[in-house]
Amino acid sequence: MTTQLINNEGEATLTLCGRLDTAVSSQVSSDIQQLLDTAGNIQHLTVDAGQLSYISSSGLRILLMLAKRFKPFRIIGVNPEVYDVLNMTGFTKMMTVERALRQLSVEGCEVIGVGGVGTVFRLNDDTIIKVFREGTTMDEVLKEITMSKEAFVMGMPTAISFDVVKVGEQYGLVYELLQAQTLSACLKQAPERVDELARKYADLFRQLHAIQVPADSSVPDALEHERNQVMHIRRYFPQEKIDILLQILDTVPASNRLLHLDLQAKNAMIQNDELMLIDMGEVGYGHPILDLAHSYSAMVTLVGDYDKIIGIPRELGTELWNRAIDYYFEGLPADEVALRKEQIKALSCVRSFSWLALSDSFPEAVVNECRTLFDERVTRHSDYLLDICQTLKDWE
Repeated sequence: MTTQLINNEGEATLTLCGRLDTAVSSQVSSDIQQLLDTAGNIQHLTVDAGQLSYISSSGLRILLMLAKRFKPFRIIGVNPEVYDVLNMTGFTKMMTVERALRQLSVEGCEVIGVGGVGTVFRLNDDTIIKVFREGTTMDEVLKEITMSKEAFVMGMPTAISFDVVKVGEQYGLVYELLQAQTLSACLKQAPERVDELARKYADLFRQLHAIQVPADSSVPDALEHERNQVMHIRRYFPQEKIDILLQILDTVPASNRLLHLDLQAKNAMIQNDELMLIDMGEVGYGHPILDLAHSYSAMVTLVGDYDKIIGIPRELGTELWNRAIDYYFEGLPADEVALRKEQIKALSCVRSFSWLALSDSFPEAVVNECRTLFDERVTRHSDYLLDICQTLKDWE
């Protein structure tokens, strides 16, 4: 049994290699103590258990001692056998324990979609994988899989997510999908089906917005998240422009409806003639207009390479949206539908720029384009946008 400690300015990693059984636990405990005593100031401790093949009860005591001494504390790279021991003894509830992840390759795999946080590939006939962009943390990946599972339990028609993996040095999330294709791909192959698919698209929104998120759910507040994203883009816009976006958000009524918040045509998959959702990283609860405004900003006013991001020509995507929103509001008086569309368009101005919070390394050309568009879409029409959004209080 060997141990090694590396301390990087207070962020220390303790590597355990071999069998941590009763026969060696006393010596290992002494070795670890000596390493800690000579390592200098340690603020956070991570135990790398990637090469730990066995652990006994006395070994568990060592981990417990470390967890009490260092906050935060976590164990990473745990193999299935050791993880089962930690799980059965309750250690996974007392401290952060991360299992060793399978390594997968996406070489030669079909690219299904590209988004701000990653790329989706088809692995085989049964599964797809979302590979997160470099720099994504394990916590961010775990948040998405947690939201995916919770939304699925609440009734969101979503693909089943069942495994976190590594693709090279990046994290991936595997979803099960059987012979499915994106709404974009289906529409591109058969544009004559636009009306049929628009109704399915609208029904998906309505099904989603009928779900009420319980108060004890871990699904986050979508409006609060949107405010945080707006605050994050202050690096690109002066405070007076940020204030306009915040004033618009202040008009959105409170609600507890389940929202996807990135329901564009590449994030809906058709399987057995039914639509289901993928890319669950932004799921939240709130007023349905937040979901509709996000989708409008993607399907109609997207900034960037529309064909690449959405997967179809902008004209076809806009037609899909226009038909779908009519079906979504089907049965309402024409004047009310017209007002709802204006409200969605006005609120979409927030998402048109808050998406810049997804990364801190966008090309300067993209940022400059957004600055120009902000003046065209928001600054020149701010009074009208705020007046329209003030009417949201009447949207039940």
